[in-house]
Amino acid sequence: MTRSRTKTYLPWVVATALFMEQLDSTIVNTAIPSMAASLQVTPLSLKAVVTSYILSLAVSIPVSGWMADRYGTRRVFMTAVAIFTFASVLCGLSVNSPMLVAARLLQGFGAAMMMPVGRITIIRTFPKAELLSAMNFVIIPALIGPLLGPTVGGLIVHWMSWREIFFVNVPVGLAAIYLAHRFMPDYIGEEQRPLDLIGLVLFGTGIALLSWLLEIFGEHKIDLTSAAVLLLIACSLLAAYVWHAKDAPHPLLRLVLFRIRTFRVSVSGGFLTRLGVGGLPFLLPLLYQLGLGLPAWQSGLLMMPSAAAAMGMKFIASRLLGKFGYRQVLIVNTVLIGLTIGLYSFVQQGTPIYAIVMISLCLGFFNSLQFSSMNSIAYADVDRADSSMASTIASSMQQLSMSFGLACGSLITGWYLADLPQSNRVALTGALHHAFLTLAVMTILSSLTFWTLRKEDGESISKGVAA
Repeated sequence: MTRSRTKTYLPWVVATALFMEQLDSTIVNTAIPSMAASLQVTPLSLKAVVTSYILSLAVSIPVSGWMADRYGTRRVFMTAVAIFTFASVLCGLSVNSPMLVAARLLQGFGAAMMMPVGRITIIRTFPKAELLSAMNFVIIPALIGPLLGPTVGGLIVHWMSWREIFFVNVPVGLAAIYLAHRFMPDYIGEEQRPLDLIGLVLFGTGIALLSWLLEIFGEHKIDLTSAAVLLLIACSLLAAYVWHAKDAPHPLLRLVLFRIRTFRVSVSGGFLTRLGVGGLPFLLPLLYQLGLGLPAWQSGLLMMPSAAAAMGMKFIASRLLGKFGYRQVLIVNTVLIGLTIGLYSFVQQGTPIYAIVMISLCLGFFNSLQFSSMNSIAYADVDRADSSMASTIASSMQQLSMSFGLACGSLITGWYLADLPQSNRVALTGALHHAFLTLAVMTILSSLTFWTLRKEDGESISKGVAA
């Protein structure tokens, strides 16, 4: 296949897989209240269904770069899509919460191999001057998932049951496998490095334990002494990995890349920003369905404007970054995201629908610009030979921050709710309002990380200037 033909079809291959992943996550969030009623558990306790998936992503993504280099991008990508599709069927067949969580873990493992490998292939195919446009092209079709997901999920839950939402992935997954077989290039790493098993155990165990602590802390299933001991163990494991990675010839995650300023700011700033926004996809359906008393399909419709605005932003993101630069865009836009999150604290019964739609539009608009900026500047000064490792680290931290963000959002809401029942609509709405204000402040403070960027940072991507 010629290089020009590869450039034409590759974004569609990756976009199809990303569409499936995004469709799945948005459908699941909309169906959480229905799942809770069906499985006879509280809605906030079902955050494990979402966090288990994101946790599996964060733990498994570090292996994705190694597998792509060793077995080839096309083979790993197709296998990942097949695992994701099969796990989706298992989710739909689950009879209880533990089985559903286990299936979501497998689904997360498939997604962990799917999207980072797709991103690696994009980075290796397109030069830096074309990278921002290529990534935005991938994102635009993929945003149809969040656009359709809440509505489709709401209609499915309204007319059938939550189980059917997972079967939607089957035809999309089959289409992605076919497209990957036909059009995806098969890149194999020049250096066949061994898998860092010690690093995988240290990093994976530390991250899993830390995420698990966040997930159960708000459920009062563990005393403070035990939690403190487990937190110390988790931090010690992660510190041990950092020490191990310094001297390992082939570390799982090559932390030396953090010496590159643009990469460091993108990953660290993105991590802090996603702590604030990571809980919104889980908390907003609770506000709409349990707080405002809306049916699932109406809740889904209220999630659509955000995705529509995100699609629109992708068409002008390149021009904004080219005119104002990454530093100015990221500082100002992060503050705007925080202010928009804070507006949700005013949404209650009687709030006009058009006002909620306007907030959703603003959030989608600003979030889209933020993620396009953070995801692209990460590779501005990274050599092509390090693209696989950079993509692995960036993807790991991105998913980890989303997992922590969701757990933090749920934990903060539970803290404000205290011992009041979640069935108390007034109490739950008040707790959600306070949580939105807290997340807003966290997001605004995260803008401080982008002040360390320089005015010219990222010009090799935004203006096509050779690095």
